[in-house]
Amino acid sequence: MSDRIDSLSDYFKRYEESIADPEQFWEKIAKQFHWQKPWDTVLDWDFEGPNITWFKNAKLNLTENIFEKQRFADENKIAILWEPNDPQEDSRKISYKELFERTGQFANAMLEQGVEKGDRVIIYMPMVPEAAIAMLACARIGAVHSVVFAGFSATALADRINDCSAKMVLTSDGNFRGAKKIPVKEVVDEALKHTTTISKVIVYQRTGQAVTMEAGRDVWWHDAIAGVPSENTPESMDAEDLLFILYTSGSTGKPKGVAHTTAGYMLYTYYTFRNVFQYESDDVYWCTADVGWITGHSYIVYGPLLAGATTLMFEGVPTYPDAGRFWDIIDKYKVNQFYTAPTAIRALQACGLEPLEGHSLDSIKVIGSVGEPINEEAWHWYHHHIGKGRCPLVDTWWQTETGGIMISPLAGITPNKPAHASLPLPGIQPVIVDAEGVELKGNNVEGNLCIRFPWPGMIRTTYGDHERCKNTYFSTYPGMYFTGDGVKRDHDGYLRILGRVDDVINVSGHRMGTAEVENAINEHPNVIESAVVGYPHDIKGQGIYAFAICDSKGLTDAALIAGIKDTVRDIIGPIAKPDQVQIVSGLPKTRSGKIMRRILRKVASKDISNMGDTSTLLNPEVVDEIIKGAGIQ
Repeated sequence: MSDRIDSLSDYFKRYEESIADPEQFWEKIAKQFHWQKPWDTVLDWDFEGPNITWFKNAKLNLTENIFEKQRFADENKIAILWEPNDPQEDSRKISYKELFERTGQFANAMLEQGVEKGDRVIIYMPMVPEAAIAMLACARIGAVHSVVFAGFSATALADRINDCSAKMVLTSDGNFRGAKKIPVKEVVDEALKHTTTISKVIVYQRTGQAVTMEAGRDVWWHDAIAGVPSENTPESMDAEDLLFILYTSGSTGKPKGVAHTTAGYMLYTYYTFRNVFQYESDDVYWCTADVGWITGHSYIVYGPLLAGATTLMFEGVPTYPDAGRFWDIIDKYKVNQFYTAPTAIRALQACGLEPLEGHSLDSIKVIGSVGEPINEEAWHWYHHHIGKGRCPLVDTWWQTETGGIMISPLAGITPNKPAHASLPLPGIQPVIVDAEGVELKGNNVEGNLCIRFPWPGMIRTTYGDHERCKNTYFSTYPGMYFTGDGVKRDHDGYLRILGRVDDVINVSGHRMGTAEVENAINEHPNVIESAVVGYPHDIKGQGIYAFAICDSKGLTDAALIAGIKDTVRDIIGPIAKPDQVQIVSGLPKTRSGKIMRRILRKVASKDISNMGDTSTLLNPEVVDEIIKGAGIQ
């Protein structure tokens, strides 16, 4: 069986097969990979534990399926195209042969620095090929990587190091980001003052800025690999051995380490990449995400490389040195598949059509959207001006926890419908339930999105806290994985994702738990209590709106607001900084003391119609005060 879906009828046929006999379906795909030892059983599972085991007792190494397997094809094919932040700097082209050699060399360098199978390694780096090499080298030797987006603060970095007891940090002297030069090593140094488990820090020289190197702990990347051979024997990994941990915000304050294992994740990212994007062997594929997020893991590094693709990495931002940068890159490399976020699309849409002038974009065959539901206006602008009305738009829905794309059109196969994720991929069994967990069957229904059967790429646990995994994803609706998203199934059976239904805000495609932001706000010395909600934002999709009760101690509201924003930036990072902060004397609470966020969301969105009954609140008078303070007439 070919793993490639080539028509709509083929999709429906394979989908039915995948539901009728999921184990046989995934086993056929798995047999295309190289296994050091075959599996005893394809799948053991229960969602009560939860306990999910794919390809039980099989042995493999993921990187063998990228490199040794690819050597039977064209090892001189370009694996990674790298475009730097500054368009005047030289770009780089790395072949599969070179990537193989550099992965083996860095794997050996890590071994020499004391990393062993099972050790956790933090990667806090810019978007350079070395970040991908670091991930692959960890997979090669069986170390568990945890990539942290290099915009998070020292506090956020330290929290992640401590949670997984990491042994090593891989970082850089600094990062280029647009016109800025970010002192990354300084952030690492500050973070390590609050950790005890790091024995080595390997520093990649990117910006050339002066940094402090602690003797015995810090090593330059170029010194670590000097004279180190590239020949490396891959570690034998169990199918369910950890591949990586990726931290994501939840509805409680502490970030949770989503744990993905080796075999299932490998299989799922490969399969979804091949089919959603309909990748052909000579195509150039570009995903604009950062490797600090799951999109970068699955659809810049692992999925494309497992498929033998040419994947483009971009270090910079879409508006530097001007708002035509994305379009410059597409024409420069003749990009065929372009995958970006609605936030970027809306930001570029706001720049008008002038930045598009002089760009042909004729190479593009597929455009894609990821990170959050895309609104119809942005969908049409993207489809018309970037896809020229001829390119299929794959509006993909998935999560850090799912490992790969779950619901999406298949490029050129599934008929497009604006702002609809459309149909589930083979092997995915979505269920729409009401608040009580009753399944809503048929079309024209709206409710909460759950998945009723396991898939290979799914979360196995939250690192070090399996009970949290159970409570977050498998307890709300017993026997099902709860996504936390609302969904509508229309008259055609197409699925439209409606956004979060829990206390998580989707900011520019990045999930921020309200509790995590509130905890940071409450660290401000003048803040007594706070509440955070999301509200519609023209560019970000959702913005962060904070309500704070303060002891002003003579400070003006302006000074308090600025201080609160700075506190969040320092504790979590700029990505979590509230867009709006309103100083209030009280928060609307039920008589049991629970904050009624429904009211705050209405105020934040400037829509106070249908406020509902507020008379049962402990302090109903505070609602009018909050509305007035928000400037709503």
